[in-house]
Amino acid sequence: MNQTSSRTKTHVNDESHLEQLKAEFLARFAAEHATTMRVLRAIPESESNFRPHARSASALEIVATLDREQTGIIAVLDGTWSMPPSFPAPPDSWADALSRIDARRADVVTALDATAASRLADVVPFFTGPQTVAPVAIHELLWFWLLDMVHHRGQLSVYVRMTGGRVPAIYGPSADETWS
Repeated sequence: MNQTSSRTKTHVNDESHLEQLKAEFLARFAAEHATTMRVLRAIPESESNFRPHARSASALEIVATLDREQTGIIAVLDGTWSMPPSFPAPPDSWADALSRIDARRADVVTALDATAASRLADVVPFFTGPQTVAPVAIHELLWFWLLDMVHHRGQLSVYVRMTGGRVPAIYGPSADETWS
């Protein structure tokens, strides 16, 4: 399937509701991105290849996933999304990975700003199960990716502790960064 978008709308089609969804996503994306960058900067660069288990992804591999997800958001918003997706090559270094994630934040914001709220109700093809691709509303896909990025940040916050870094406060104080 090489479809980039369908004009089929989901049940969410009220313009004011879509504007609200867009604003809420933008605000949450900005806040979560800032927290993610704090976690990424807490991992010592020398530990970018750390993996807690042979079957676990390395810190650098997890950041490559974050990069792919931000790239996916941009492609869905600018209409270049297709299945199978085309993603950037993994970063070569920890410094490159952090630079990419931070720079893509601005690209996501720019793409979202340029997207009409009504487009968030459009559907695009996406994985919905093993070997299954189905139409997914753009607003749902944006939240799926953001929540998956938060999930991977959680993995990385454990890596911070295991690699000797100082775990930053995320949604509340940590043992290393108290609010007192």
